Amino acid sequence: MTKRREFLESMGAMLALAADAKAEILPPAPQETPKHHIRFAVCGISHDHIHGMIGAVTRGGGELIAWWGEEADKRAEFLRRYQNAKAARSRDEVLHDPSIQLILSSQVANQRAGIGVRAMQAGKDFLSDKPGITTLEDLALVRRTIRETQRIYAIMYSERLEVKAAVHAGELIRQGAIGKVIQTVNIAPHQVIQRAGDNGGGVSRPAWFWEDVQYGGILCDIGSHQIDQFLFYTGSTSAEVVAAQIANVRHPDHPHFQDFGDMMLKGDKGFGYIRLDWFTPDGLGTWGDGRLFVLGTDGYIEVRKYADVAVSPKGNNLFIVDGKRARYIDCNNGPLPFGPQFVSDVVNRTHKAQDQVQCLLAAELSIRAQLSARRATITG
Repeated sequence: MTKRREFLESMGAMLALAADAKAEILPPAPQETPKHHIRFAVCGISHDHIHGMIGAVTRGGGELIAWWGEEADKRAEFLRRYQNAKAARSRDEVLHDPSIQLILSSQVANQRAGIGVRAMQAGKDFLSDKPGITTLEDLALVRRTIRETQRIYAIMYSERLEVKAAVHAGELIRQGAIGKVIQTVNIAPHQVIQRAGDNGGGVSRPAWFWEDVQYGGILCDIGSHQIDQFLFYTGSTSAEVVAAQIANVRHPDHPHFQDFGDMMLKGDKGFGYIRLDWFTPDGLGTWGDGRLFVLGTDGYIEVRKYADVAVSPKGNNLFIVDGKRARYIDCNNGPLPFGPQFVSDVVNRTHKAQDQVQCLLAAELSIRAQLSARRATITG
């Protein structure tokens, strides 16, 4: 049995090497000097996603000037990482600094819209962690404030904007590589206690993580990432939630938490299905086996975002099948254009990094899905 197991393991390694040998590898993205410079600040650091947001804006030419946050452990990490930025004493000190052009926030989710509205009223653009908005009332207020101030309210849907394979999938679709998109399928498992990284779970989760009023509920929270992808890849400008359900399967001590949810969507230009959960096992080696499937009239794409299970821990794996052949593309050298594009938007008053209407439509659909979801139970 030992020899047989060793043989199978060696064959697996050989197959993996063979696959690597046949892989297309994107060439390294050119290292361009940022074209613009802006001064930005952080107001709210409740979720560690803020570090990726800072990284994206910094790559685009942003300079972190100041930050404010409530949580002692998060403040300690900020003091360690961002020694050249000022630790502000209050939200107002950040929001009313006339030298700041942009505010970032990963404050507790149901407080983000309020901070964003105040930022826009103070003449600043705003970039929120997802979910950027958790109620229809806040959504209406954000839209009204955008009209009144002409400021930008952006949401960092990082599972598309900051994943190189997801970026390349969008480029292939734009080129017509799989014809007209018919449907997207997103599988988005997550992990409550993560082992490393800036995805928010390296230690025990804070109290607000378990309260759906505060984090938005599973469809509004991590579902907003996936709805953004559905709208973007299908090109839909209007859509509805066909069906949605939520459940708390394994966390009875947290009755306001949902660890499973799924939904069906219908857009004017395509269909979508989304499954979300908090059941990633430790054996995967990363926080979630995120998958994207895009069905077209002339082919399909699969993106294995964060790992290629039992083959390689490396993420950014893209598979495409068309009328001529099947290909694997290693996208790890690909570009991440959001940061430079977003800084350019702040300077030039454009919306190239993220369409404002689509951004808020994704937020709206995620809220409506959460509100309409049937609460399901399973036995046994």
